[in-house]
Amino acid sequence: MTEEAVCEPRRNARAGGRAARTAARAAPLAENLRPIRAGMPGGQYKPLTDAGMARIHDAALQALEQIGLANAPKSGVAILTGAGAVQGDDGRIRFPRALVEDMLAVAARDITLYARDPKFDLHLSGSNVHFGTAGAAVHIVDPVTNTYRDSTAQDLYDAARLVQNLDNVHFFQRAMVCRDVLDNFDMDVNTLYACCAGTKKHVGTSFSDPSHVKGCFDLIHMIAGGEDKWRERPFISNSNCFVVPPMKFAEESCIVMEDCVRRGMPVLLLSAGQAGATAPAPIALAIVQAMAECLAGVVYVNAIQKGAPAIFGTWPFVSDLRTGAMSGGSAEQALLSAGCAQMHRFYNLPGGAASGISDSKLPDMQAGWEQMITNVLAGLSGLNMCYESVGMHASLLGFCLESLVMGDDILGQVMRCVRGIEVDDESTSIEAMAEVCFGPGHYLGSSQTLARMQTEYVYPVVGNRMSPKEWNEAGKPLLLDRAIARKNAILDKAGCQIDAGVDGAVRAAFNIHFRG
Repeated sequence: MTEEAVCEPRRNARAGGRAARTAARAAPLAENLRPIRAGMPGGQYKPLTDAGMARIHDAALQALEQIGLANAPKSGVAILTGAGAVQGDDGRIRFPRALVEDMLAVAARDITLYARDPKFDLHLSGSNVHFGTAGAAVHIVDPVTNTYRDSTAQDLYDAARLVQNLDNVHFFQRAMVCRDVLDNFDMDVNTLYACCAGTKKHVGTSFSDPSHVKGCFDLIHMIAGGEDKWRERPFISNSNCFVVPPMKFAEESCIVMEDCVRRGMPVLLLSAGQAGATAPAPIALAIVQAMAECLAGVVYVNAIQKGAPAIFGTWPFVSDLRTGAMSGGSAEQALLSAGCAQMHRFYNLPGGAASGISDSKLPDMQAGWEQMITNVLAGLSGLNMCYESVGMHASLLGFCLESLVMGDDILGQVMRCVRGIEVDDESTSIEAMAEVCFGPGHYLGSSQTLARMQTEYVYPVVGNRMSPKEWNEAGKPLLLDRAIARKNAILDKAGCQIDAGVDGAVRAAFNIHFRG
């Protein structure tokens, strides 16, 4: 045979093998083989000592017993005093230590936040970590024109559709206000429906008035296919600011909370003091106040219904003490959220806090470092629910769709840090080293490298790792351009997540302001 005849089959074999390996790498991995996924356990980072956590707990109990909370609604007074709390002559509700401990004993643990698609269910146990959106931004950030405009129901729907298609954003809580909807009931309805129409992941929402809850639940039951189906798998949680720090109940929000608990909706007990303004300036004491306020919420919820699903929502924020302005992207914010996550583990309660907020007005380098430091510490501390983790700018005043897309890459890297380093027989065996050292002298083509490149390494989708030469030859693509392209590609294909017949019935019954 000629040399060409001998060599040709070998070239085809190499090409076929390479093509097969490329195809295998492009194929989706089984869920158990993916390098990162929702609910991976964190908890490696612990800014508080065991003694520090005990002191914070004790101080929180003292605050509840001696200071108490003001402004409980009449219904709340009846519920809380009926459970054993005491209303003083000053009207404040005080919580005996034994009452708090009794309610902690019956509080729900290891809860599941359901999604309309079960593959997106969130299992809130231990230090399992999940990232998602939240907030009430009043503006949309346009990073092309560097301008802000009022956010709309269509923007909220588009954000939900993006989240449906972003692997590392695990849930969608209302991220912006529908400022084009002027009627408050219609705004609550559009907020709720835009979220559910855009994604089948777990949704969080709020209600602006207690009288709106019933009508919104009519909508929820339509989406679920009936009240019985809703109660089997409640796929929406109520983000409830039941307190106005420092140490006051928010009367209308409390009434909403009571109604939602009775209707089977999980509740996020949200305490959002601002250190140096509505919370103490010392980081530890800001955590004490947040614990006290949320422990009052635990008593409240379990006095209504023992074991009702509730998330311990300690969200203390930070002030820039030079100006008093909020500083959501600071190192102090990262420490606050991480410390709160540790306290959630101290109580063994499902918990959530803020992470990923940027004070920058645009998705720039400042936004990148602020989003990364707060998300990394939240993940490493084992925070169950990391809210506001992507898309948020200007200290929660602006939401950016392109930043949401870029944030998916950030969260991928964060979750890889959360996963940590597995040390076992296979990962420490020197056989692979011997094979390379006695052979080719590099690991690029080794079977171990090829096997691990998908299961141990995470790669950015819009992030650019080209060499300068490759980047120049590709036309010098910018990160924002790639994010815009991915955003547009997703929105071009992402349809409504509600059955067409149900969508038609909803639009006939309610005043929906966005296109389906």
